[in-house]
Amino acid sequence: MSKETDQALLEEYLDYLLLERRLSKATIEVYARQVSFFFAGITEAIETIQPSAIEHYLVVSAKQRGNTDRTVARNLSALRSFFVYLQKQKIREDNPLEQLNAARRPSDAPTYFTIGEVDLLLESIGTDTLLGKRDRTIFELIYSCGLRISEACDLKVGDYTKGNLRVLGKRNKMRLVPVGEVASTALDLYLAEVRPALVKARATEQTLFVGRRGKKLTRQAVFKRFGQYAKPLGLEGKVHTLRHSFATHLLSGGADLRSVQALLGHSDIQTTQIYTHIETSGLKRSYDAYHTLEEEQT
Repeated sequence: MSKETDQALLEEYLDYLLLERRLSKATIEVYARQVSFFFAGITEAIETIQPSAIEHYLVVSAKQRGNTDRTVARNLSALRSFFVYLQKQKIREDNPLEQLNAARRPSDAPTYFTIGEVDLLLESIGTDTLLGKRDRTIFELIYSCGLRISEACDLKVGDYTKGNLRVLGKRNKMRLVPVGEVASTALDLYLAEVRPALVKARATEQTLFVGRRGKKLTRQAVFKRFGQYAKPLGLEGKVHTLRHSFATHLLSGGADLRSVQALLGHSDIQTTQIYTHIETSGLKRSYDAYHTLEEEQT
């Protein structure tokens, strides 16, 4: 495609994000910037570009711009969303980013989102409606506290106190999980403004998260809402992926295995150890990518 055609395609894509996806202005600006960089940084046609060429572009651009891991993850998510759009428009039959992810992920390791992908997912949820505010809150809480979907749906209003969440896990095992500042702020707003408007006359309803009719939010509803947000972004994963991401990011940030075990509610620490394999494989991939680049440039 020519530069003029690229620009026209970019404008059409941004219109799609605004009018059909209804993403926030800030998110659309991120997408526009990263797709523009992508067009300028590749020589292959987008109709035929291969995963290896995209990976090379990501490594080179990260090194040139001094991007952090979070920025790299945002760039990857923006490109993944763009290729989803190309599939919708029949410009491509495949999404090369899916092949790239499959090649990078160990077969025996659980799927997880990068920090940038989690941020992108949460920021894409519009908060101009009651259900949007509710969804932003529940997914923020699932990620921030490492909850299972059933645990989130079973929460009662009384399980939350400022800064802490009482969670009833498997085998009726209770644990106390700290709630971060961002999640606390969202939850306080939800309790003050959103939940009362949804519950209305159902004063006896004690479930924390409720649907549009004020009844307990079901697992199926949460699954469906998550897919509506994740799929257009090209994010491969389920609600449970947020729990995997919570554990992975804690270990990446230096948390010890025993603490992560307690926060997740695992009875056996061997269950928690799988996340150490994820982190090790991630470090090795980063080393291999940059080490290979250095060899090419010498």
